[in-house]
Amino acid sequence: MQIITEPGQMQAIAEKLRLNRQLIGVVMTMGALHEGHLSLVKLARESAGTVILTIFVNPIQFGPTEDLHRYPRPFEQDVALAQSAGVDYLFAPAVSSIYPDHYHTTLQCGALAEQFEGVQRPGHFNGMATVVTKLFNITKPHRAIFGEKDAQQLAIIRQIVADLNLDITIVPAPIVREENGLAVSSRNVYLSSQERSTAGILYRGICYAEQRLAEQESDLHAVAAEVKEMIDSEPGCRTDYVGFVNEERFELAERAEQGKEYRLLIAAYCGSVRLIDNSRIRAQGQAK
Repeated sequence: MQIITEPGQMQAIAEKLRLNRQLIGVVMTMGALHEGHLSLVKLARESAGTVILTIFVNPIQFGPTEDLHRYPRPFEQDVALAQSAGVDYLFAPAVSSIYPDHYHTTLQCGALAEQFEGVQRPGHFNGMATVVTKLFNITKPHRAIFGEKDAQQLAIIRQIVADLNLDITIVPAPIVREENGLAVSSRNVYLSSQERSTAGILYRGICYAEQRLAEQESDLHAVAAEVKEMIDSEPGCRTDYVGFVNEERFELAERAEQGKEYRLLIAAYCGSVRLIDNSRIRAQGQAK
């Protein structure tokens, strides 16, 4: 595995790989690698001849009160994990090489970024979209693998690729979960053992919603309210939002149609740690 820190060098390598007809798969991370990231690398290995993994803690997607400065950065551990997972190139640039002095350009994501996480974290998605697009241009992938845990991010990235006519296939990767259903995340390291156990309530809420739609419930607003009440009733937990969106346009959905798929989105605090989760659920039977 080769470690690259300079964007120009990474870009030159990617261009050479393309000239040699090598299929490039990219996995973009902020480091603190875990099983979820490694599952993305596995998908990249299965679908591309060369795998590039990026590690970059992107400052412009963090708000002023968020955890940029304490975000975990175990770089040596990440290098070992990436190498053992079969990564070919690890691209880990400095902030100054991605955002040099007098850098001004950012992407504006529009309405899709102005709901759910966009409400709670203003400017977050514009920062994410900017760095993802820059990394696309630097690594020049044919395929890019993104986890479904960040469902709104995935929807926005798909929109970027479509709107900007980028010749990249976006490959979604399923959520990796701990034994109690908690979605694997770099931020889980902030949870105490008790909070980690308590945080399983998010997945239990998802399972409850799946059961309600399997029972032919069509009032998605009511189901979301029930899940919200479940989580808020758990000691130490409080929700930011719970809601369903349709899969096609990622718009808020209140009534289910038979056979259609919806995505339940959850953001909640367990203690002081903010967690997100989601699940794609199909509406069953005749709507009530």
